[in-house]
Amino acid sequence: MASLNHTSFSHTVFILVGIPGLEDQHMWISIPFLISYITAIMGNSLLIYLIVTERTLHEPMYFFLSMLASADIVFSTTAVPKSLSIFWFNDREISLGECITQLFFIHSTYVTESGLLLVMAFDHYIAICYPLRYNMILTNFVTGNIGLAVLLRSIGIIFPIIFLLTRLTFCRNNILPHTCCEHIGLAKYACGDIRANIWYGLFVLLSTVVLDIILIAISYGLLLQAVFHIPSKNAHHKALNTCGSHVCVIALFYVPGIFTIPIQRFGHNIPSHVHILLANVCALVPPMLNPIIYGVRTKQIRDRFLYVFFPREKWLWRMCPRRIIFQMLSRQD
Repeated sequence: MASLNHTSFSHTVFILVGIPGLEDQHMWISIPFLISYITAIMGNSLLIYLIVTERTLHEPMYFFLSMLASADIVFSTTAVPKSLSIFWFNDREISLGECITQLFFIHSTYVTESGLLLVMAFDHYIAICYPLRYNMILTNFVTGNIGLAVLLRSIGIIFPIIFLLTRLTFCRNNILPHTCCEHIGLAKYACGDIRANIWYGLFVLLSTVVLDIILIAISYGLLLQAVFHIPSKNAHHKALNTCGSHVCVIALFYVPGIFTIPIQRFGHNIPSHVHILLANVCALVPPMLNPIIYGVRTKQIRDRFLYVFFPREKWLWRMCPRRIIFQMLSRQD
């Protein structure tokens, strides 16, 4: 009877520890969290504003970039405020419903960003290999449908996780050693069989992130093959420079995760707070740096930024080439 009562009990409230073992350092740890969050929100919001207000940026490449910036804002807002609440106010409690909602948005947004990076790789392939047919292939209608398809894919593939978690009975420890909720991290505290959760989590990883990485590699392989068949060296440089920002963002998004997964799987001797810090670095750094990378390396965005935030020099934009103006402003700095 005692056993039946134990297994029928289910926790409805969980405790997020934050960074286990570093509780006394939470106030200091909150500083980079806050800086990264403010930078991500301001940088991505500015990027969206520039793309929306500048007609010359109303192209598929920049529409996809604005979608990526929107996903970064959602991802950061889902994960960081709760972490700061833990660090500042010791607000560790989170209900089961809130925990499942948080992990749903975190996982679905991550899958959305992975899909957008794949779409942007496809966009670069079309722009470089089929420049004359680019506007015919990627019309505004097609661009909107692709963005919608990426969003529906992420929601559709993550949504079953809600049912896989709500069917479980959480009768074990309700202490979650993390700053936020995640699928398997929550499921392992269930008393029932979680093999369906494990296998479905693996299916999600393979069918989205891993598949996207493979398709991105194929896309860039075909792109590079086409680029190096062009006789002009200037064309080589221009094509590779066009892809530079995207390659940096791809590396920033995927590489930390590639190194983190084996560390989590085989690094049993590594302290738990190191695992949590690495996971947070993977989550915080890309949304913070993505708008900076695109703002610095993309001439059209950089020019629009200078035009909006240097109103005294607007008369120069009507009289001089933009390249000369940028050089003048750079010298003034």
